[in-house]
Amino acid sequence: MKAAVLNEFGSVEKFEILDVPIPKPGFNEVLVKVLATSVNPLDYQVRRGDYKNDLQLPVITGHDVSGVIVEIGKGVKNFKVGDEVYYTPEIFNGHGSYAEYHCANESIIGIKPKNVSHLEAATFPLAAGTAWEMLYSRAQLKINQTILIHGGAGGVGIPTIQMAKAMGTIVYTTARTIHHQFLKELGADHIIDYEKENYVDVILNLTNNKGVDVVIDTVGGETLADSGKVLSQMGQVVTIVDIEKPQNLIHAWGKNATYHFVFTRQNRNKLDELTKLIESGKLKPVLNKVFQLSEIAKAHSLLEFKEGDKNFYGKIGVQIGD
Repeated sequence: MKAAVLNEFGSVEKFEILDVPIPKPGFNEVLVKVLATSVNPLDYQVRRGDYKNDLQLPVITGHDVSGVIVEIGKGVKNFKVGDEVYYTPEIFNGHGSYAEYHCANESIIGIKPKNVSHLEAATFPLAAGTAWEMLYSRAQLKINQTILIHGGAGGVGIPTIQMAKAMGTIVYTTARTIHHQFLKELGADHIIDYEKENYVDVILNLTNNKGVDVVIDTVGGETLADSGKVLSQMGQVVTIVDIEKPQNLIHAWGKNATYHFVFTRQNRNKLDELTKLIESGKLKPVLNKVFQLSEIAKAHSLLEFKEGDKNFYGKIGVQIGD
């Protein structure tokens, strides 16, 4: 099978498209013909070596799969050959999705939503799965609560806005002005241009100095420290971004705040819940550009250096099979 292989970590030029053996499913595993994957910030972080101590070279990376089961291993009870599935591979326990075939334990895969294509389905497992974990598992968001989502036009921000609205909350988000109309159509109630406005001042003004119940951080930098300024009493901050340097959380301390640090986990239950949201129309794919597996380096470059394209939003899909 064809696969994008890393023999060393580093720049996008380190990817090599090679012929490698098709894996065999083990106990409780299925073999999936991969039809599509997508590109996430975690993917280029892995490629450049941020997690080199957790991976053994050579490695096939990639964190989203949508495809069809072509072989069943012993012990599999919930799936059969021909089932269309989607999921996030266990990248630190095997190889990833940048290949024509992939083996996965049945405990981490879900039936693909019927109303989306494989390319669209591949945009959901990691990004929307992370949003689901932040909102449902950690923050346990409730109807009529208020939430600020940093980076609303990003790959995780987009499904987070949609899910938060589906949960009946009031959504504030930050994004460039060029993306405001699109985010309004997704359901955002108040959108702040972080390049032109101070989001702390805007939030406090809009909430009469009460602040918001939950802050979702997909941006990093000083967000952890500054978000405490816009929290309500007993508020929560949920972040998916590594802490690059110590931050002063004194503003959150005065609010009796709770902080959650999320590195998404794989499980079928989460995918089943996402499928319900997708098939009901409450969670929609936003696919920006599509590349072939042979163009994986270009796909990584676009996402990693998207600051050169201020119009960019949503996800990058990668077509692998027919």
